[in-house]
Amino acid sequence: MTTRSTAILLAAGSGSRMQGTVADKILAPLNGLPVICHAIKAFLRSGIVDRFTIVYRDQAQHTALQTALSHIDLTGKSVDWVSGGGERQDSVYNALQAQAADCAYVYIHDCARPLVSVDALRALQAATLRDQAAVLAHPVTDTIKRIANADQLEQTELEDLERARLWAMETPQAFACAKILQAYTHVREAGLSITDDTAAAATIGLHTTLVPNETPNPKITTPDDIRYAEWCLQQG
Repeated sequence: MTTRSTAILLAAGSGSRMQGTVADKILAPLNGLPVICHAIKAFLRSGIVDRFTIVYRDQAQHTALQTALSHIDLTGKSVDWVSGGGERQDSVYNALQAQAADCAYVYIHDCARPLVSVDALRALQAATLRDQAAVLAHPVTDTIKRIANADQLEQTELEDLERARLWAMETPQAFACAKILQAYTHVREAGLSITDDTAAAATIGLHTTLVPNETPNPKITTPDDIRYAEWCLQQG
């Protein structure tokens, strides 16, 4: 039975919260390399995937991403390119549709998370091979409140949530390829709106194993996040 695996790297996001400080956060320099290269290097060192599928925004970004990848050695690894969609879920669906018939597992990763570690990836692989669906995650440490109306912030009622049961999802989120494609096909046909891959899996009753990640794996969304990622890399 085949165990070929693909890393699906999502690079098509708009990066609107970067406040114009960089043209493309995925291509921004981080410790001497474009942001996207750090995640790819982690996948390469982990040895958990056979190929990469990179989801790009437009032709100009496609060209820039190809240039960025020249900074790392991808010898022996195939790289496929897929055009993204209007929303994250559309981009993931396009990437899943493009997978070869022998792809057994996919690791869906937001390229804006450049610090994912080799150890975390290998732990994720072990859980995915065992349970068919797994995600890197960390427990929530802040006190989280829920409000009745998202637009009403003044003198609103605050509902307490049990912090011990709250986990923040990270990426990669990994699945048996056939099962997550089934999930995304269902999401598309039913006209559902989701924000991550575990939510897609849940729509077909596929449960996901949480893999606690104790290493920093922040998502770059603001200029301060790039500075924090630089600091983390310098500490390592």
